[in-house]
Amino acid sequence: MRPGRGLPVKPTAPKDSPLARPRQSSIFVFMTRYQDLAASDIVSQVADGRMRAVDVARQALKLAGTEGRQLNAFITICEEKALVQAGRIDEMSVEARAGLPLCGVPVAIKDNISCTGYPTTCGSRILDGYVPPYDATAVGRLIQAGAVIIGKTNMDEFAMGSSSETSCYGPVKNPLDHSLTPGGSSGGSAAAVAQGIVPIALGSETGGSVRQPASFCGLLGLKPSYGAVSRYGLVAYASSTDQISPLARNVTDLATVYRVICGHDPHDATSAAFDHPDYPALLESDRKYRLGIIEECFAEGLAPDVEKAVSRAVRVLQGAGHAFVKMSLPSTEHAVAAYYIIAPAEASANLARFDGVRYGLRRAGHGSVDEMYARTRSAGFGPEVRRRIMLGTFALSSGYYEAYYMKASRVRELIRREYENAFTQVDLLISPTSPTPAFRLGEKADDPLAMYLSDVYTIPASLAGVPAISVPFGTAADGRTIGIQLTAPLFGELSLFRMAAILQRHL
Repeated sequence: MRPGRGLPVKPTAPKDSPLARPRQSSIFVFMTRYQDLAASDIVSQVADGRMRAVDVARQALKLAGTEGRQLNAFITICEEKALVQAGRIDEMSVEARAGLPLCGVPVAIKDNISCTGYPTTCGSRILDGYVPPYDATAVGRLIQAGAVIIGKTNMDEFAMGSSSETSCYGPVKNPLDHSLTPGGSSGGSAAAVAQGIVPIALGSETGGSVRQPASFCGLLGLKPSYGAVSRYGLVAYASSTDQISPLARNVTDLATVYRVICGHDPHDATSAAFDHPDYPALLESDRKYRLGIIEECFAEGLAPDVEKAVSRAVRVLQGAGHAFVKMSLPSTEHAVAAYYIIAPAEASANLARFDGVRYGLRRAGHGSVDEMYARTRSAGFGPEVRRRIMLGTFALSSGYYEAYYMKASRVRELIRREYENAFTQVDLLISPTSPTPAFRLGEKADDPLAMYLSDVYTIPASLAGVPAISVPFGTAADGRTIGIQLTAPLFGELSLFRMAAILQRHL
């Protein structure tokens, strides 16, 4: 059950399986296109029996295998798993379905998040043949809430990239323009949602890997507070900033899926015991917020169309009664440099386990064990992963640890303190999500520094561990989408959802 190169795997059910029985006609007739349905629409209609979960799943699977293949958005299609899950939902009573917040909703999962019985490749040859024996906590919670997992999405190899071009299965295309990148590293998940294959998807965030694709694809993407969502089952890149993060096309759906996956998990030592509120039920509020405009985000390199979009968002929120002040967070100018010391250093340790001995690819020979390690890792890892492993190993090596890693860690602490101080003066911060709209596939592939700077506005919140959201707000002159970033203090996601709802009403 291995994925083909950029092609979705479509396992079939045995002939004697209930899944192989002729399809029964649904009592629900799609009066609108499936791709236009929000997750909340699907929930209400599956829950009361107007729509069958199996019919919804089949529609999503069909789109994943056709339009998803054109975008190269999926590595694996989980057809059998999806139909079994959907069938169980249809067999439930109306009362039982009413208690499922994601009843019958098709969901896509980034391929660095474990899902029982299907490959987890991280977009890398090094994990060839690996099938996890367990679900990630976030995936398990989705299934318990009635979601239907239809596939694993393409991504930058081991989440290292900002354009979804480093996958060994080939690049992902932006649904809005196939010549553009969908952003990275969660580009497959973003493309699946933007194309309407699924209404919601899970990606992962390390330095902006959900917020930047959300901006490039016209979606909402949330980076939760560090520790709010369990990392159990997420293949590690940089453990101190890695987070499972959701994408959606509207605020209600995003708040709903976040409420499902958040919460303490004893399997994750970094999981926080926080009493999360009912986010989707609390979106409407008369509270007036005070927001800070981060001055460092309006420096050289910011596209004029992006700056105009932020200015318009400020005017919209001012019109709704919210106040603004300009603020300086000077240490954030060093965030990219600090991040590209800290994250590769953690990656060099986390990826040491992929050595050809325990699982995945193995390039054996007649030489020593060290030679086998070198052959396996050289064949299994792509150029960007090798680059970051070497950079991280160098930063941690004797004689350089103090000069690089410790200095970067001190910068990180300065950034965290500046955010902490800022939130004593304001409730939220506003900035662009990305300095530019989506760039063309291949445009920055040979310029790592230019690629790294794509995350210049998203990295600071990741280093500080605070929550941030990207909200689509207008387009550039050529039609490319633009995202606005809002940042809140730790566990301030409710405020992010409320502000996002106001902006979405003014799109």
